[in-house]
Amino acid sequence: MAVMDSLDPVGGVGQSTAAMDRLWVFRGEVYQCLGRRRDVLFELTDALLCTEGPVKTLVGLCLAPEHRRGHGALYDAVNCGQVDADRLRETLAELPVPRMFGGRIVLAVDVSPWLRPDAETCPDRLFCHVYGRGRNADQRIPGWPYQVVAALESGPTSWTAVLDAVRLGPADDATAVTADQLRAVVHRLQAAGHWRAGDPAVMVMLDSGYDVTRLAFVLADLPVHLVGRIRADRIMLGPAPSPGADPRAGRPRRHGAVMALADPGSWPTPATQTQTATTRYGQAAATSFDRMHPRLASRGPWADHPGRLPIVEGTVIRLQVEHLSGQREAKPVWLWSSATGADAEEVTRCWQAYLRRFDLEHTFRLWKQTLGWTAPKIRSPQAGDRWTWLVIAAHTQLRLARHLAVDLRRPWEKPLPAERLTPARIRRGFRHLRQKVLQPASAPKPSRPGPGRPPGVKNRRPAPRYDVGKTAKRDTATGSDQPVKG
Repeated sequence: MAVMDSLDPVGGVGQSTAAMDRLWVFRGEVYQCLGRRRDVLFELTDALLCTEGPVKTLVGLCLAPEHRRGHGALYDAVNCGQVDADRLRETLAELPVPRMFGGRIVLAVDVSPWLRPDAETCPDRLFCHVYGRGRNADQRIPGWPYQVVAALESGPTSWTAVLDAVRLGPADDATAVTADQLRAVVHRLQAAGHWRAGDPAVMVMLDSGYDVTRLAFVLADLPVHLVGRIRADRIMLGPAPSPGADPRAGRPRRHGAVMALADPGSWPTPATQTQTATTRYGQAAATSFDRMHPRLASRGPWADHPGRLPIVEGTVIRLQVEHLSGQREAKPVWLWSSATGADAEEVTRCWQAYLRRFDLEHTFRLWKQTLGWTAPKIRSPQAGDRWTWLVIAAHTQLRLARHLAVDLRRPWEKPLPAERLTPARIRRGFRHLRQKVLQPASAPKPSRPGPGRPPGVKNRRPAPRYDVGKTAKRDTATGSDQPVKG
């Protein structure tokens, strides 16, 4: 499929016609990505888009008029159907990609858990981090963590363009999976023509749970610019002085002065300092320190590194805003950028793009609270993957119908212009829009349900129970490889 036009509004009938064509073609591509039980899976996606109100249960979708099969066919399709995830990933990459800063692609990577605390018969569960309501109330709850990569838009919005999703397994290394996922996404964007030689590097926003230094080293051959949040108690090191600058004899130094982020007295001279006015946070002060790197140790992802450990230099950025929403006090945010020699304008782009990373949280909230992503009680993780891709296909259709649907607002809601409609409000009018687009699923054939288990016969094959957590252990530090802070 050829690269489609941009989603930026061009006005008039031309925009509506182009958007309708994109939605028509995408629905046909989604149908081709479905294999076994494709008709049921496609109608399940339509029911997901056309059901009134939030999706509370999976079986409730069979009551929608768009789903013409019974509940038995619905569960059979989710448990035994087939979705070609690789082809669907390529289809998503060929769609128009939103851009920031006048044409730059900005990606966000984050993990959202599908919690299954009481599902002892579900394999491949991990302990997922869940934020609590109070201070130090975070918990670790069993579930399936899914890592999502999405393209971000500029300005305050709840829209993102999801490009990929991967479930993290018990034997997976999170950093290695993230590197492979980002590499595949960038290659698909290049193949689709969204990035060409000479274009600015693709910016990737990461939260504090990612090893941004390791990712910068592994992805050094790609045109990516990584920006990740680091802890406020980290220790960074400056560039080593030139050999002639140290009068003492001995081996040349590899590291420079120590910079403790929690100790302002140890900070070197800033490379840039800027003040920017924001609408939500007041004045934002950004200070950058160039060519800073952490001290690496031969453990964890660096345990098998051949030879001397590398020095991965970047730019440390300290962002301090006046206040948060509701006039709350704001603590400084520390970022590490994989680019060195960044000027004040590039530093401003880094922290502005990082703040847009939180738009992905709106996407997760829509999936869980409106589309019912985590509502089904599915035992097999493979069935969870199929359902996840159906939710992604439904969310993408909402994005393509952004300029087509009519705002069916509630009486207590304020009217919004077409460019500011949220995905949930676009979903309200999708049932009327569905009648004008491609519907490739065939009509159901008459059938009768099976007899099932005879009454009074017990289940003689109980489902096995599975433990929760990692199945692969990392090498622990021994001898001289003691933990080094920072």
